[in-house]
Amino acid sequence: MSLAIGIDIGGTKVAGGLVTAEGVVVGRARRDTPHRSKSPAVVEDTIVEVVDELLAAADDEVVGVGIGAAGFVAADRATVVFAPHLSWRDEPLQANLQRRVPVPISVDNDANAAVWAEWRFGAARGESNVVMVNLGTGIGGALLLDGHVLRGQFGIAGEFGHMQVVPGGQRCECGNKGCWEQYASGNALVREARSLMTANSPMATDLLDRAGGDPMALTGPMITEAARDGDPTATELLTEIGHWLGVGIANLAAAFDPGMFVIGGGVSAAGDLLLEPATTMFRRSLTGRGYRPLAQIVLAQLGNEAGLIGAADLARDGAGTAA
Repeated sequence: MSLAIGIDIGGTKVAGGLVTAEGVVVGRARRDTPHRSKSPAVVEDTIVEVVDELLAAADDEVVGVGIGAAGFVAADRATVVFAPHLSWRDEPLQANLQRRVPVPISVDNDANAAVWAEWRFGAARGESNVVMVNLGTGIGGALLLDGHVLRGQFGIAGEFGHMQVVPGGQRCECGNKGCWEQYASGNALVREARSLMTANSPMATDLLDRAGGDPMALTGPMITEAARDGDPTATELLTEIGHWLGVGIANLAAAFDPGMFVIGGGVSAAGDLLLEPATTMFRRSLTGRGYRPLAQIVLAQLGNEAGLIGAADLARDGAGTAA
């Protein structure tokens, strides 16, 4: 049984796993992502810690390490051109890590890794044209067309979170205003809830209690839990996020006409609380609605581990090359 290590780097964590050729995670390690204001070397130290822990735990040969990075990864699949939520700018990530890790390393965008995993082992098996939307700290995206990951000329395809949906809207960490991820991400969900809390709105009483009276202690999972418990404000907040999600995927359907949208990332844990309003708005916003087939909108099956499973599988055999 050949093993590969997959590393998923997000805005808040570095998660790693030992992954079999069948996409099964047989060992795990995790660290918090150092604050984005730290130097790139600090983040790379954290990645190496996770890799070293997994190498030590492996019972079989590890044939490669795949890195799924939350950022713009160049076509060389070695350099992180820009990471909105981390401090990487033209960072030679593969070279820096390869000097410290004794097995071959490949780097890809985390959403590319996730769509590959869902196509190989999860919700998108059997579907040749897939758009993945990952709702986490921001929004990541990926395209799989005719069974190939589409990375684009410069390696940066799929950055759907930075499509402008509200001209002059909320400022985004990428430097622009009105990006989709400012309205349909985990950050957007928490921001809107905290604004109610800091305004002392009676609508936010339950959320304030769950956060111990501190708006800054509120998290996305707390909001989801409140919605599941019937809190109307939490439900309304998730519905709003779902509506923005539906608008965005209708735009993506107009551009790419996929057979399936796979919704992953931490916010997708809200399930139907998110998917139902997204599906409703998708159908209302779709170009040519009523006269064209509707793409399926499904939740990712591999959960938060899709990125590391896909990164490991891509590292194992070099699959997923661009069409």
